Amino acid sequence: MKVQGMKRQLVGMVVRDKMDKTVVVQVERLVKHKLYKKYIKRRGKFAVNDKNNSCRIGDKVLITESRPLSKTKRWRLSKILEKAV
Repeated sequence: MKVQGMKRQLVGMVVRDKMDKTVVVQVERLVKHKLYKKYIKRRGKFAVNDKNNSCRIGDKVLITESRPLSKTKRWRLSKILEKAV
């Protein structure tokens, strides 16, 4: 029997909501440059399952890792932290 650990959680901004029950969330992270020791912003886009179609572009959301739901979706919407104005 395999013991499940904590699932990864990320905070990001909704950048696309055209699909049904799916939003695209952009997550920014800071990475230290090996040679120059300067911090650089790196971005990643994740397809997120939004079963209630509650997110809109500009919302700040918390997403949680899950099992594969489709070809590209591996994340679920946990909660909306801030609504867009």
